[in-house]
Formats: sequence, structure tokens, C-alpha cells
Amino acid sequence: MPQKIMSALALWTIQSLCLAQNPQAVEMADAFRASGKIYVVVVVMLIVFVGILALLWRIEQRLKRLENEK
Repeated sequence: MPQKIMSALALWTIQSLCLAQNPQAVEMADAFRASGKIYVVVVVMLIVFVGILALLWRIEQRLKRLENEK
């Protein structure tokens, strides 16, 4: 029974993501491209992504150190 519920939830999520394509989002992206602001958006996304990776790496290093102490 739980597998059926999880499968139904996964399929519903995938369907929702597929139907979430909004024409206004494309217009907004076109406006960002036209004004050159798309590069600012990409740089901010890269900074956030690198920050998350650095945080995960730091946590991994701390966990290794704690595991070696025991």
C-alpha cells in the first residue's frame, strides 16, 4: 500500500512539473536576455550553487574528522 501511495505521489509531482510551463516565464526570460540582466541571474545562481557545494564539502570534512576521533 505505501508503494502505491508513493508511486501516485511521484506521478502527480511529475505531472505538476510538466504542466507548470508558463508562457509568462518565457517572456520574462526574453526580457532579461534583451536587457542583458540574464548574466546577472546566471552569476547569482552560480554563486549560490558554489556556496552550497562549499558548505557540503565543509560538513563532509567535519564528519570525517569526527569519525576518525572515535
